[in-house]
Amino acid sequence: MQFRTEVPLVKSHFPIFYKSKIFLIGSCFAENIGEKFEYFKFKNQVNPFGIIFNAVSIEKLIRRVVEKRCFTEKDIFYHNEAWHCFEVHSELSNLDKEDFINHLNRLIDETHAQLKEFSHFVITLGTSWVYRDVVSGEIVANCHKVPQKQFAKELLSVEIVEKSIQNIIQLVASINANAKFTFTVSPVRHIKDGFVENQVSKANLLLAVYNVVNQKSSIANYFPSYEIMMDELRDYRFYAEDMLHPNPTAIDYIWIKFFENFVEEKEFATMQKVCDIQKALHHRPFNSNSESHQKFLKNLELKILDLEKSNESIRFKNR
Repeated sequence: MQFRTEVPLVKSHFPIFYKSKIFLIGSCFAENIGEKFEYFKFKNQVNPFGIIFNAVSIEKLIRRVVEKRCFTEKDIFYHNEAWHCFEVHSELSNLDKEDFINHLNRLIDETHAQLKEFSHFVITLGTSWVYRDVVSGEIVANCHKVPQKQFAKELLSVEIVEKSIQNIIQLVASINANAKFTFTVSPVRHIKDGFVENQVSKANLLLAVYNVVNQKSSIANYFPSYEIMMDELRDYRFYAEDMLHPNPTAIDYIWIKFFENFVEEKEFATMQKVCDIQKALHHRPFNSNSESHQKFLKNLELKILDLEKSNESIRFKNR
């Protein structure tokens, strides 16, 4: 008997290989998937400007990077004894003004070079709700705990989200003709916006992505992480303590669904070898000085060297 419905998945027609280079940007779920790619030693870069939840802010950053438009003093502000920028996450905020601007502009140069080289772009959209600065009229990526009265909250329409997604694809393609795109909607529920409001927000994202992927099917596809969480994992035991974010079990499950359909099957054996080595590296011996443990370490080193020799894309840096 079948006690649940499974979300049907179609294998990607541009799968990921170990030689691929993957750029992930968007909500915190992008970082969850990025951590999995890192664990299995795929070449990847995740959210160089921090977590970004909405399509318009992602588009704005991609445009700035593609055009190599540097940040200036006009783009930053001082608040709560630190310098911030409405276009990036607060984890990049800095106590020193010059260091902050220089760091942001280094990121632009580095990310521009990466956009030219990376083969796969995984974009995770979190919400259609945004905050607009009433002074500048610009949508912000992060409010940086600036008083609420400085912002007007609004819901992005399907048309606006769709246009931003199309612009993201066009901008990246303008400097990287071989880029392929995978879009997904974050399974994290934004209940602070309201239960109904969260559903409306996700609906706008889903429809916008659906429209774009259907139009750009040769270079873009969709991974249903939101649908898997809502349907296959419709139980609070798959949520973290806040009852909003997927817990490690759910993330592992969604990751398995992802790599089974979006990673080339020929790479599965290598992924298993990497996984075995990772588990061995995290092994805690009862006696680290014992002869058996020294033999274990020697064999492990040989396995790592053998795998790195057979696959130049894989490197275990921190052994």
